Amino acid sequence: MNYQNVRRILVCLGGLAIATSGLSAQTDPGPRSGPAAAGNYYPTLNSSEQYFFNQAISRFMEVDSVAGTIPGENGLGLGPTFNGNSCAMCHAQPAIGGSSPGTASPQNPIANPQVALATVDTGTNAVPSFITASGPVREARFIKNPNGTADGGVHGLYTITGRSDAQGCTLSQPNFNQAVSSNNVIFRIPTPTFGLGLVEATPDSTLRANLAANQSAKSQLGISGVLNTSGNDGTVTRFGWKAQNKSLAIFSGEAYNVEQGVSNEVFPNERSATPGCVFNGTPEDASNMMNGNTLSTNYGLNVGTIAEMSSDMIDFSAFMRLSAPPAPGPQTTSTQNGAQLFSRIGCALCHSQTLTTGSTRYTGMSNVAYHPYSDFALHHMGGELADDISQGGAGPDQFRTAPLWGLGQRLYFLHDGRTSNLLTAIEDHADCGGNGRTNRGEFSHQAASTHNCSSESNGVVSNFNRLSPSQKQDLLNFLRSL
Repeated sequence: MNYQNVRRILVCLGGLAIATSGLSAQTDPGPRSGPAAAGNYYPTLNSSEQYFFNQAISRFMEVDSVAGTIPGENGLGLGPTFNGNSCAMCHAQPAIGGSSPGTASPQNPIANPQVALATVDTGTNAVPSFITASGPVREARFIKNPNGTADGGVHGLYTITGRSDAQGCTLSQPNFNQAVSSNNVIFRIPTPTFGLGLVEATPDSTLRANLAANQSAKSQLGISGVLNTSGNDGTVTRFGWKAQNKSLAIFSGEAYNVEQGVSNEVFPNERSATPGCVFNGTPEDASNMMNGNTLSTNYGLNVGTIAEMSSDMIDFSAFMRLSAPPAPGPQTTSTQNGAQLFSRIGCALCHSQTLTTGSTRYTGMSNVAYHPYSDFALHHMGGELADDISQGGAGPDQFRTAPLWGLGQRLYFLHDGRTSNLLTAIEDHADCGGNGRTNRGEFSHQAASTHNCSSESNGVVSNFNRLSPSQKQDLLNFLRSL
């Protein structure tokens, strides 16, 4: 073991000892109450762009069935496997476009909709053990195939078997009980979509320069980081938990295909295309080349605008592209102190406060300084957070720095939604001296030993643990103000 690793272990263990003695002295204030601080269009858009946004959000809220013939579920293409039947079902907190809903929401407290989804329209699915009424919306990925090779793909929670609009389909659910018992399943929760047009409009050169900045401070804390890139053109990818998607169109198309089972113009092939379970031609979602009566009947829209003639996937991406970023809450002396500590202990070295867009065609969104609190780069997070899934250039323990804007109104944290407590989320960024997830119940997958003591956050979490209880509280208050 080299000197650098020894130093990180000693520093981290010292920090963890301090954390144990003072853990109860500070408290996560919990999700911020009051109106949702996000969910509308970007304020400088012109009237046509605003209209497009409003039409697009109605598509985002559309509920899908297999053939689009069930009242109230006039979107078509659901299944054969799925995790949800509407984008807005999963992206709901604190407003449409956000992250997972939940019972603790001050804005709209609801039980996890994936529980009731199991038997919607006479479906015969069993609810997996990791989906609970009081827990987050989740997708499940298997780490390995039965033959031991890498899997990493999403396995739909439910199938359309037994549904009134899928007669003849006999596709079985994946064996989640076996996957859980063999530590072969990991989870992801929905990422918020607010303000993503600003992220998409940020030049690669800006992201590269931001990552290259403050190298001395980063090196002292063991922080490096790398941008994920497209294997086709080498440009920066930036969307998704591992920054695996290049654009909002690809991000939307992948989610529509994987989460709802709807084939589309970006992902045109049906997943789990079992004989007897495929009821539509592909792509199921496409640019609307229908006559006016059919379009009006199926979607309840006036005919002729770009938003109305676009595919769902295009409208989904437009909704995200034209949305405003979350607005922070009121600032106090405590949150202002917390903001200074956030920078002082090193959080801001990855959670970059400010980036600037380049030139874009959308009104008022060019050359705008915005505050995502992310560098959109990949960082090694070590054994505590490793999921042993690779996506693009992101390896088993690498994740994109999660943007913190809007964090104050989120209910669940980290990629798998394992906690609703900010203090726990902060501590889980470090793996130095920890035991992976072996003591976390359902999160019992034992990360590879090579990840232990390799989190780039070890130094920062150690700094956090050395703060006084009142300073930690200030920092938590600041985070809940975002």
